[in-house]
Amino acid sequence: MNKKLVLYILFGVFAVNISAQELLCNVRVNSSQVQTSDRKVFQTMQTEIYEFINNKKWSTTNIQNEERIECTIMINISKKISNDEFEGSIQIQSTRPVYGTSYKSTLFNYLDNNFRFKYLEYQSLEFSESTHMSNLTSVLAFYVNIVLGLDFATYSEEGGNVYFNMAQKIVSNAQNAPEKGWKAFESDKNRYWLAHDLMDQRYSDFHMCMYRYHRMGMDKLGEEPDDARFEITEALESLKSIYRENASAFILKLFFDAKSDEIIKIYSEAFPNEKARIAKTLIEIDPSHSTKYQAITNSSEGGSR
Repeated sequence: MNKKLVLYILFGVFAVNISAQELLCNVRVNSSQVQTSDRKVFQTMQTEIYEFINNKKWSTTNIQNEERIECTIMINISKKISNDEFEGSIQIQSTRPVYGTSYKSTLFNYLDNNFRFKYLEYQSLEFSESTHMSNLTSVLAFYVNIVLGLDFATYSEEGGNVYFNMAQKIVSNAQNAPEKGWKAFESDKNRYWLAHDLMDQRYSDFHMCMYRYHRMGMDKLGEEPDDARFEITEALESLKSIYRENASAFILKLFFDAKSDEIIKIYSEAFPNEKARIAKTLIEIDPSHSTKYQAITNSSEGGSR
């Protein structure tokens, strides 16, 4: 084979690897509540949203194809307001693989009920980092950056801040948008407060927790379960500072909505003193799941210490 051709092929493969998109996102648009004879528009919408998210390069980070972040976006359309305007909800879930296992740990699982947008079939979906072009693409880009930020935060402390900053910029660009979800006064739990809390210095322990829980804990749970559980316990204990600063902090709710079931499983094999300690902490800082956490101490003892 011609040497130049070999080099061209090798370079081409390398170029594809370093420029792989960051996300592997499953997109579903559910329009069963909408009374209409034209269903094709929703299938086209689903395809175009899928391509917008998965085919766009969202950062300068070099990610190989097998490292793409897995997530799911479910859009449930409840109302067709006009020929090109829709209303409904969007649910986003993202996961992170745990080193050396087939297990995927949930990082984000959130239902946003403030989702109103315009969409015209076959009109390209445009997004700009400097201006709010449409509510559909701004909402999608906002959650893409949240998903990226949370994933990167698990591999290095404050590793997700560049993406959280971009999410905050998208919020800022949308302050004059008529659609709900972007403004501080509308709710204490919306896109504004999600981006705000993730960049609020008062809640900096959240970023330490994300890194320590996943990189020092979950990734080592298979090989060194006792040491890994200790790291996870310390990570969860650090969230006390956020709870005591603001018991209703949005990021606490988001963290435990994603993690409560996983945490219970992690401590199922723990020693009694570990169970008692973590159950007390969790019931204090996440009272909404307190009934779940009582099961930690009620489960069979993992040992005696």
